[in-house]
Amino acid sequence: MTLILAATPLGDSRDASPRLTEVLAEADVVAAEDTRRFRALATALGVTPRGRVVSFYEDVESARLPKLLEALREGRTVVLVTDAGMPSVSDPGYRLVAACVEEGVPVTCVPGPSAVTTALAVSGLPTDRFCFDGFAPRKPGERARWLRELAQQPRTVVFFESPHRLATTLAEAADVLGADRRAAVCRELTKTYEEVRRGGLGELAAWAADGVRGEITVVLEGAAPRAVAVEDLVAEVRTRVEAGERLKSAAGEVARAAGISKKELYDAVLRDRS
Repeated sequence: MTLILAATPLGDSRDASPRLTEVLAEADVVAAEDTRRFRALATALGVTPRGRVVSFYEDVESARLPKLLEALREGRTVVLVTDAGMPSVSDPGYRLVAACVEEGVPVTCVPGPSAVTTALAVSGLPTDRFCFDGFAPRKPGERARWLRELAQQPRTVVFFESPHRLATTLAEAADVLGADRRAAVCRELTKTYEEVRRGGLGELAAWAADGVRGEITVVLEGAAPRAVAVEDLVAEVRTRVEAGERLKSAAGEVARAAGISKKELYDAVLRDRS
């Protein structure tokens, strides 16, 4: 009785691990995002699944949950695979994992390829701190708000984008974040026509305007630290205190937002009072 999340190759079937071939062959049930793509992968790996193969894509995820949970309760092994990369990371799987955790069903993983970490590694941008933002919002208003949130994000940001919307997203990002903010557009990772374009957002937007094809992962440079005068922060704390907030609380929140020591700001406020 185990749910196994199995990472599949992004494009090159030779990236599959020996353990992946074992679990695909031995599973009682294989839940696949696209059964045709799964069978093509199995053929490439020389694997003949002994268990039944069922579809498990976004539109049927909720409807498939009860049967898969029933199979798990009966002691069967269920392997979940998506078209490429790690299940549940911007792909089907989260609901099933959450349901298993809720019922105490064991969940494990066959680690492997991930477009997120692969793109981050080849981007040439800082990798010590990063965040993953899934797919960029489709609607213009939501995308604009999302970009404004990224304006002061200090960590490197990785996100997915449709090739049809890439040029628009990069152009809007250049307007909001600055044309010189560095990024990398990773296309068709590990596949025959893999391409990694690095440069400023403005330069990348101009390149993408001619049209881009394939699976896209974008890596965006984090925002540079803001140079904020302590005097301005002291004034902000003073305003919040006058509005009824406790000094320590106000100093702590302002210091965190500015990226400086709480004690440094607290002491500066006390000196300003004396």
